[in-house]
Amino acid sequence: MLTVENAEIADVKIIRADKLADRRGFLSEVYVRRAFVDHGLDFDFVQDNLVFSADPATLRGLHFQSPPFAQAKLVRVTHGRLLDVAVDLRKSSPTFGRHSAIELSAENWRQILIPVGFAHGYLTLEPDTEILYKVTNYYAPEHDRGLAWDDPALGINWGIDAERAILSDKDRKHPRLADLPGYFD
Repeated sequence: MLTVENAEIADVKIIRADKLADRRGFLSEVYVRRAFVDHGLDFDFVQDNLVFSADPATLRGLHFQSPPFAQAKLVRVTHGRLLDVAVDLRKSSPTFGRHSAIELSAENWRQILIPVGFAHGYLTLEPDTEILYKVTNYYAPEHDRGLAWDDPALGINWGIDAERAILSDKDRKHPRLADLPGYFD
């Protein structure tokens, strides 16, 4: 069984798949296309990505791919815990520039579905956090884009001081929302 609810931004979905548990452990059908379609979530996922972060306070993002290689993402945590953030970049959307922030963990077993037109990032809250996510388009380096994770206009409460965040050099240099071209007009 699959349950789907709206995040703060209704186009972002929080999804939970049942766990069938016994003394051996559990089984969970985390993605069954038919069940997703029954909930109006008809996506053609083409690639799975697995990311491991050893240290808490590792911040990855905010990332997106520009059209025609834009991606929707279905994200879940297989080990550890993180704060997952999706920022609406669709200029014609009433929620443009707003974000949804959702805690995902191996324990709460939630997934987040982020549609095309959103920047995505996350902050690990525990050591050895592992993230598995599906995407609807292949990685295209020439369309790889980002948004400043600490842009004050976004109002994201990451719960961490900028000095403590572990970031890549690339993620330190992304433009602010006001300086971002209208990729999703």
